[in-house]
Amino acid sequence: MIRNRRPNWRRVKSKTSYTFDEVARMLGVHRNTVRHWVKDGGLHALTETRPFLILGAELVAFLRQRWQSRKRKCGAGELYCLKCRAPRKPVPDLIEFRRMSETRAAIVGICSACETLMHRFISSRRAASVAAEFNVQIAIGDGSLTDCTHPTLNCHSKAPVPT
Repeated sequence: MIRNRRPNWRRVKSKTSYTFDEVARMLGVHRNTVRHWVKDGGLHALTETRPFLILGAELVAFLRQRWQSRKRKCGAGELYCLKCRAPRKPVPDLIEFRRMSETRAAIVGICSACETLMHRFISSRRAASVAAEFNVQIAIGDGSLTDCTHPTLNCHSKAPVPT
């Protein structure tokens, strides 16, 4: 059985009824986990007859609500710390802007609580506004090494080396 910390609600067919064991196998959780979901009142099951059945639409709604309740939005000037599992403010003078590609960039900082690296990936369109939020300078670099004014002496480059 595949164990998963976050059951994928997209596997559930909303117009199908499932037994506890079928739900457990489909989502990769233990069948007692499904029983606890029903017992704690979050998930409704048809318990008038045996086997107990769970409607697919209600299971989808339960799993989506559970997923939404665990999401943590970062506020202004915050990055998400994976170690703390919460949005935190980074150490003010140790924030860096990194361009990943033409369309993606990242703000990298250090968590003020646990001193772990934190990353926030952003699109290049939003780079200026997010950099202003963190008071970070965006360095505009050359497109590639061959386009720069002082190319390196790399024997593997296709561009001719100036003499």
